[in-house]
Amino acid sequence: PKLPALCLIIMHLHGETSPMKTTWYCPLDLSTVLEEKEDGVIYNVVVKQQHGAPTSSGSRSQCVKAGTEEKLVQHLLHSFAMGDSSFITIFLSTYRSFTSTKRVLDILIDRLQHPPGESTRSQTRQPFNRAVCMVFSMWLSEYPEDFRSLGEPGLLLRLAPLLPSDPSGTEIRGRLLRLAEELSEQALLPDSSSDRTIASPPADPTKFDPTNILGFPAGLIAEQLTKIETELFVRLVPYHCLGSLWSQRDKKGREGVCWSVRATVRQFNRLANAVMASCLWPTQLRSQQRACLLEKWISVAEECRARKNFSSLYAIVSALQSNPVHRLRRTWLETDREAVRRYEELSNIFSEKDNYSQSRELLKEEGTSKFANLDGKMTNRRQIGSSAQGTVPYLGIFLTDLTMLDTAVKDRLENGYINFDKRRREFEVLAQIRLLQSSCKNCVFLTDEAFLQWYQSVPLLNEEESYRLSNEIEVPCELSSGRTQNPTVIITRLFTADTFHYHMKSPSVSCLDVDSSPPTNDPIPSALTPSTPIKSHRRSVSCGNNPTNNNKGSEPDMRIVRIRMDLQDGNMYRSILVTSNDKTPTVISSALEKHSQDPKQASRYELIQLLPEGKELVIPATGNVFYAMTSSSVDFLLRRQGGNTPFRSLPISTETSATFPRIKAKGRRQLFPK
Repeated sequence: PKLPALCLIIMHLHGETSPMKTTWYCPLDLSTVLEEKEDGVIYNVVVKQQHGAPTSSGSRSQCVKAGTEEKLVQHLLHSFAMGDSSFITIFLSTYRSFTSTKRVLDILIDRLQHPPGESTRSQTRQPFNRAVCMVFSMWLSEYPEDFRSLGEPGLLLRLAPLLPSDPSGTEIRGRLLRLAEELSEQALLPDSSSDRTIASPPADPTKFDPTNILGFPAGLIAEQLTKIETELFVRLVPYHCLGSLWSQRDKKGREGVCWSVRATVRQFNRLANAVMASCLWPTQLRSQQRACLLEKWISVAEECRARKNFSSLYAIVSALQSNPVHRLRRTWLETDREAVRRYEELSNIFSEKDNYSQSRELLKEEGTSKFANLDGKMTNRRQIGSSAQGTVPYLGIFLTDLTMLDTAVKDRLENGYINFDKRRREFEVLAQIRLLQSSCKNCVFLTDEAFLQWYQSVPLLNEEESYRLSNEIEVPCELSSGRTQNPTVIITRLFTADTFHYHMKSPSVSCLDVDSSPPTNDPIPSALTPSTPIKSHRRSVSCGNNPTNNNKGSEPDMRIVRIRMDLQDGNMYRSILVTSNDKTPTVISSALEKHSQDPKQASRYELIQLLPEGKELVIPATGNVFYAMTSSSVDFLLRRQGGNTPFRSLPISTETSATFPRIKAKGRRQLFPK
């Protein structure tokens, strides 16, 4: 059954996309795969024939590969009959990447005003009516917010009378009219559109006692964190993770975009802040006492792992890996060696080796299983008398995959058609999220008010405060230059006022860990050797390692970088895929096109790499960008020709990037892609 897909891959690799009809024969299952072009649409057609059966007895299915906006919308009403059974689900999950709800409804209304067949009982009209009901029933059930976002009821009132008059159509008409009534009522309420969550007042530092965390059992803490994370994950809207939407969230007027992802990121950062604050705030503690706090959080991380709560697990590990905590040498030396060993094992789960392969394997193994696949007594302890757990993933991995996919694959073909094959690939990632969400929907948790009260009392620490507290605990060693050391690990700010976050920190689509500060000379605890991911983190595959197999020497290396322009929206980054074959003019042209500028004006611009400590590196005008750039940063600036020197002091913008969280010149590191 997978041979047709294999044939399509072979077709793609051979570049067989230009002829009007391309035929490939799969002899094992006698399937023929063709590419057919019609006015405004391209189909991948699979014709299957049973061995020994006459040619006329074969089955035929048509899946849209690309098409105009109008043709893709119209295909909703014909896809099921043509054998493209997954089209409706994929379209409804991804259409916001290339069109709007209003535009889709306009096209459907126009089609319903001119239905096929001369009468409602004709052979063509009945399948058409069933398709109409199927599309709107699925749309209303899974994405009712699309209709509420219209703001006014006009389109719904135009649509309702055009629906079929059978029982299914009547039921859908009633739902649309109720939504139209809701919109009419909201229009009469002046403040009804500003449905914003009121932020809780800032915590009072005088009422915060970090050591109180020691009074809560690690299992109870993990249970409460899993409750919070599970509720957020179940409410997550998968399409909010699409790279094309996530990268636009910081644009003016789009402050409410991707709200469900923002909520998850805020919780991630809030937990990381709680871990750091509890370890740093009591500066008067002895090293042995502070070591107890580290051991407590390591135990909590273990319990989160047992509950398959990878989001909280990663937040805790990230906070312990942050430089203000990691540099506390005396504290780590006092920490139980067995606890440190377990901590290193937990850290390895999120190793960036092979594009987070270990994390992905765990999600694959445990995603829908009842319990975590653990060894020894922890497994037995957790499973005895414990209800089945859902899996809460670290969302950053999915955000990175989708942003990389959005960056690497074109939205449109050369003829201007929308590339729907790209949407199919995006849906494969969204489907993984939805599968994990289904495992969490029936989870039941009890609330512990005492812990929540402590959790909400934790004050927010910024980068400067964290380093000040850390330096009060252990005075930093001075470097040979006489300057105080800069942090090795960077925790960046999320959005505009959110707390810090970790592994997906750089504002870039796929740069999860960009270490933009010089190495520290702090001594490392004996158990924390440089080989561990404690002190600094390697760049992920998406940040510069060759994502292809090393044996494929003929394929170019590649790296995703973030480029901004000196424009009014200069704080907005655009992600560009740079290969080892790309020269400066090519990269500048791609960046101009991404910023909606004329790519023919490339000769008027220079490409500048933004380095740590506010320095700049001007890429030679005819150089190879991949080899000219340094590995210390993925941030670039596109500036009109002006005569800057190769290295010049320049404050790096701390504005949020268009893809992932922003990076500051110093501080902690962020964990979610921006």
